[in-house]
Amino acid sequence: MDPLDALAEIAYLLERERSSRYKSKAFRRAADVIASLTPEELRDAASLRRREGIGETTFRVIQEALAGDVPAYLADLRERTGVAGRSELRAALRGDLHSHSEWSDGLTSIDLMVAAGRRLGHEYLALTDHSPRLRVANGLSPERLTAQLDVVAGLSGDGFTLLSGIEVDILDDGGLDQEDALLERLDVVVASVHSHLRADRREMTARMLGAIRNPRTHVLGHCTGRLVEGSRGTRPPSEFDADAVFDACAEHGVAVEINSRPERQDPPDELIALALAKGCLFSIDSDAHAPGQLSLLDYGAERAERAGVPADRIITTWPLDRLRGWLQCER
Repeated sequence: MDPLDALAEIAYLLERERSSRYKSKAFRRAADVIASLTPEELRDAASLRRREGIGETTFRVIQEALAGDVPAYLADLRERTGVAGRSELRAALRGDLHSHSEWSDGLTSIDLMVAAGRRLGHEYLALTDHSPRLRVANGLSPERLTAQLDVVAGLSGDGFTLLSGIEVDILDDGGLDQEDALLERLDVVVASVHSHLRADRREMTARMLGAIRNPRTHVLGHCTGRLVEGSRGTRPPSEFDADAVFDACAEHGVAVEINSRPERQDPPDELIALALAKGCLFSIDSDAHAPGQLSLLDYGAERAERAGVPADRIITTWPLDRLRGWLQCER
């Protein structure tokens, strides 16, 4: 097995299972080290062991791959993270409208996210790093977002499109945490609540309605903010008038996100059913913060299929031309 492929796949699978970011970064760093080596340098075990960025585990993976074997670490990880056959709905998904890079709180560069999207067969991927107020996530100032747009513009081609976007924080008054003129330049705006999640029902409802009624908003992200498992612990859902919120989403053409992260499972099943009954559109998104997490769409698709959401009501099953027409229509 090619050692570079082995290291990259291990990093990808560690990211998919949301393992420690330090683990996946160690394998990506080792991959970067050996990518520039000649075959002779790679096979010089004594020299390789001394290179910065190569640890005991990554060294062993490289040696096992050079010997023609699937490294034991990779074999174990493949078995541990194996996913049952994809749902029919997963096969219908053409892209993903919610992902992050190291420009905010993601783990890797934009080009690695793009490469992973291409490998998954995506037709499109939206880069939606965080907005300024979310300082803990290194949210993008207007100047940094403007600079990112130039980078995004050069990463499409050969049947794949990287869409410009943002996951914009919904402010306490229902406003969006970015300059209006900049939001207008973006392909995709995902609006999410990240602060004061325990606000009372009336206040949270008004806040969400303000964002939904904003003509710049395309997708309502992880609407309850709940956490049901994982290293961050659990968190109860925010309280809001779901009838009013989903009525507004249907009226203003804002898609309700089905967030694919297993620790979120957001919205809960009963709210997916309510949004479906209200006539809402949906967007199945990974909310990926690393390349391996783009494949979390498997889980979101599984949930949507169980809930009986028709494929045509899910905007991420639409071809790019249809999606672009919907994104650009007046709200």
